[in-house]
Amino acid sequence: MNEKLQEVVRLRTAGNLEEARALALQLASESPADPVVHYQCAWCHDAAGLEREAVPFYERAIQLGLRPEDDLAGALLGLGSTYRTLGQYEQAAETLAKGMQQFPEDRAFPVFLSMAFYNLGRHHEAMRLLMQNLAETTSDPAISAYRKAILFYADDLDKTW
Repeated sequence: MNEKLQEVVRLRTAGNLEEARALALQLASESPADPVVHYQCAWCHDAAGLEREAVPFYERAIQLGLRPEDDLAGALLGLGSTYRTLGQYEQAAETLAKGMQQFPEDRAFPVFLSMAFYNLGRHHEAMRLLMQNLAETTSDPAISAYRKAILFYADDLDKTW
């Protein structure tokens, strides 16, 4: 990562969002084919509450071939989450499902996908994802004691005996 891009990250991390965003926009105009620059520019916009403006930068970063080692997972999660906050629920679910498929070990994807499913009225799928994630990741002994049952019920909450 070049020095200017490192400065964008430093500024954003420090909460200097307008400075970070201005520098990121400058870098995006200077390096229109750099997916990492576009991803960082998207992140700056998103962090500044400019979700609608972040979308084209996320899309461009992915389109340009952002690699997993350059945080493709972060870009897919950011884009999917941003689509959801903008009310573009189908696009959110599609993007987050793609991320979940490409990065099955990343537990953030099913949580964010469950939110998109909720917004789409797909409540059963939303609950299933949340319950599975909870059961598989919690260290709470009270929940861990019922892990097997939670995973069993997660598949069909409407089933009765």
